[in-house]
Amino acid sequence: MSRRACDAAFFVALLATALALGAALAHALELPNKIGLGKDEYFIVQQIYRGWSWLGVLLLVELVSIATVIVAGWRTPSVRASAIAALVCLIGAQALFWTFTYPANAATNNWTIQPDNWQALRLQWEYSHATGAALQIAAMASLIRGALARSGDR
Repeated sequence: MSRRACDAAFFVALLATALALGAALAHALELPNKIGLGKDEYFIVQQIYRGWSWLGVLLLVELVSIATVIVAGWRTPSVRASAIAALVCLIGAQALFWTFTYPANAATNNWTIQPDNWQALRLQWEYSHATGAALQIAAMASLIRGALARSGDR
């Protein structure tokens, strides 16, 4: 792969990861203010996330671009290792989402119905998002490390 194509892959991977990190941090930063809300208030506040499912497209772009960086940087061990670490973090964040966050969304019909176990679901939803945000931070840090290692090769 040409240097220009590799630069483009890194640019897209960094941009997609930064945008995904923005959404992940929004979830993590709201946790201290939302975790103690009463039932009615919590369900009202949760409605601010309507339409956020489009972020799935962004995560797909992130996945494909990181995979492209892995292929493009395969011959540079520091780039390859950094991109693989970023991919592992992204996969980990998605595993958390599908294991904990999505089931809470499904059980509450995207927070429009209030089941008896809503408090447990809230904890599951909030803390899985916070952990996912930490993984997205690690993915971004790994990509930056790889980009810096690559720029040192020039």
